[in-house]
Amino acid sequence: MEDIQSNKMEIKSQINNYEVEFVDDIVEALRIEVKSDDVFIVDDNIFKIYGQKLFSSIKENRIIRIDASENQKSYKSIELLIDRLIKAKFKKNHRIIAVGGGITQDCAAFIASILYRGVKWLYIPTSLLAQGDSCIGSKTSINFGKYKNLVGGFYPPQKIFIDTVFLNSLEYKELQSGLGEMLHYFIVSGESDFNMFKENYVSSTNEKGPLLKILRRSLEIKKRYIEIDEFDQNERQVFNYGHSFGHAIESLTEYQIPHGIAVSFGMDIANYISVRMNLIDESTRRKIRELLELIWNGYSIKNLDVHLLMRALSKDKKNVGNKLGLILNEGIGSIKKHLITPDDEFKSWMYDYFLNEQ
Repeated sequence: MEDIQSNKMEIKSQINNYEVEFVDDIVEALRIEVKSDDVFIVDDNIFKIYGQKLFSSIKENRIIRIDASENQKSYKSIELLIDRLIKAKFKKNHRIIAVGGGITQDCAAFIASILYRGVKWLYIPTSLLAQGDSCIGSKTSINFGKYKNLVGGFYPPQKIFIDTVFLNSLEYKELQSGLGEMLHYFIVSGESDFNMFKENYVSSTNEKGPLLKILRRSLEIKKRYIEIDEFDQNERQVFNYGHSFGHAIESLTEYQIPHGIAVSFGMDIANYISVRMNLIDESTRRKIRELLELIWNGYSIKNLDVHLLMRALSKDKKNVGNKLGLILNEGIGSIKKHLITPDDEFKSWMYDYFLNEQ
């Protein structure tokens, strides 16, 4: 386990090793780090809140502000961003610095991986979901039409700076979403980590200490897996737990349900299927659901069209042939991939879930 008191965490990568640094003063960290040719890609909402403080010494033509919505993660929008970089005289030896949540990260990382066949980039994650999860792992993803994260690759940043000051401006639903996303790491890890998360969940929504404890531990768990399976071929696939269903829920609700909350619903569906397949007993599912219900409080998927959900599941990138590649629960600490035929029995389970469990 990483030293919880350390302010640095090194991530080993086959592409390039990189470092996560926890900082108390992001302005000072930028003052030391930024070079004159760096170009910032910044979530416009973050710029409006923190721009005057963060970028007072940065030339305006070195800052590209984006609308960090799912629509931004399209070929058309990426093309426009690359055009703006070129017009800003961005060269292969320059660096991109992304400031924002997961959408900003995906856009910047994807561009960095393809522009001039690869340029250096750094990341300042500003959402809980990005700080506790997506900032490490090397993945770059953009959407293809209505299908989420279908196109992308692996291209880590040179460095990541985490300052929890950005969490002060988050709405409660964004904290719910970040914690919902991080929970799947703690279920994958085992009973001890799951219990730690459960004990700290309520206080973490209004206290920095418990939240930082969960955030750091989330990255530590993820680090173990990505360093042995960076390209998501084997061990790391268990982190798709809840995500096949979660991505389908996001798509069908047109992203009105935040990602981590959709994943929390997705984990419950995966657990329900696991019970029906006799992989876990109902008590294990209920133990996890007690926590999931706190996370998704205020949201409902009761009225989702199951037929459309099945269609969305059929497009998931983890599928093999006509089989669904679902990550199911065989017990806390034992999350595994199963190839499932979406036959009439499986469909009946899905209809039962939405009829009786939501």
